[in-house]
Amino acid sequence: MERHFDRRQFLELGAAFGAVLAAQAVFPVLAKAAPAQKTLSDCLAMTPVQMADASPKVQASWKYLREVAATIADPKVRSVVLAILDNPAPTLAARLADAKNRAAVCEELSAKGYLKDATPETFLPALTTGPDTAPQPFRSAPGSGYQSHHSYPGGLATHTACNMRISLSIFDTYRDVYGFDLNRDAVIASQLLHDLHKPWVFAWGENGESRPEKPLAGTGEHHPLSVAESIVRGLPGPMIVAQACAHNHPGSAKDEAEVVGWIKAAAIVAGVDPVEKGLLATGGETLPEPRRMEGFVCHLGDHDWVLSVPAAKWSIPVLSEIARERYGMGEADLKGRPFNTLRNYVFSQATIMRLYEAYALQGKAGLTALTEELIKPA
Repeated sequence: MERHFDRRQFLELGAAFGAVLAAQAVFPVLAKAAPAQKTLSDCLAMTPVQMADASPKVQASWKYLREVAATIADPKVRSVVLAILDNPAPTLAARLADAKNRAAVCEELSAKGYLKDATPETFLPALTTGPDTAPQPFRSAPGSGYQSHHSYPGGLATHTACNMRISLSIFDTYRDVYGFDLNRDAVIASQLLHDLHKPWVFAWGENGESRPEKPLAGTGEHHPLSVAESIVRGLPGPMIVAQACAHNHPGSAKDEAEVVGWIKAAAIVAGVDPVEKGLLATGGETLPEPRRMEGFVCHLGDHDWVLSVPAAKWSIPVLSEIARERYGMGEADLKGRPFNTLRNYVFSQATIMRLYEAYALQGKAGLTALTEELIKPA
């Protein structure tokens, strides 16, 4: 369903929209709040959920995401999106509980080149909680693999909030510069859900690291699995297509082929025909034509990683040096739970981006000072 809003209509939509505007106004203030200093022993006793819940930055991001989701105009879509945020359960796995179905899906994915060296028992992340319950809340999941962007409890929330703000800014810019509205619901839903299965794929382990991700259809498995979940949850086809564009755009035949591959892999997992579902054009080799613009916005919005990936890779080794020098960690500590806990807590409270800013402007001394504000040195 298309919805078109001019600026005055948008401001008149009522309390839900007003709540988002208020959230956007206070977000920077909340994001600058600082938690009390803790000891490393305090941090070692905390779970990833507790770290995320203790972080003003994560909580500001989580509040913002829920309030933006509440402005989705279509009540069915709004209900589905909020339900996923509240419980990003892998419901797609319900049909795969049957051994025959699971084996058939694994075989088809392998035959089409989407899986390599996989078995029916190993081609999906473990289902420790079953298909009806998420292995962890959305708000405590990392935003990527453990050596990459937003790799801390709550990283998914801050990553998605940043991308959501970028996407809505693009939406506003297209309206103000070019004079037309996109489907705002599709812009919001696609960006909010583009990483919905990171709580499953990146489950936290006992040593403080998140689970390593496996590839699926030429990208990280979280992406096709997230698209499959949206299919199973019954979201409209155009929104699912926009979501599938998060990792690439359909602006060239080569790039579009990747998006088509992710949709095909997701459809196999979900047990649907992607053409019949309106996810691909007749023949199954392109997206539905003419190609919608919301997918491009989702892709452009999902570019926080361009800086946040190197920020993580440059910050983690320096934090390791600080852990050795200021917290007395030896080699075994640096490779295990003590250092992982320290970095999880520091990153969750300050964010990698804030820590890298301190490092970029003030060098190692700046990163050290910010770390010691959060965890008392030994």
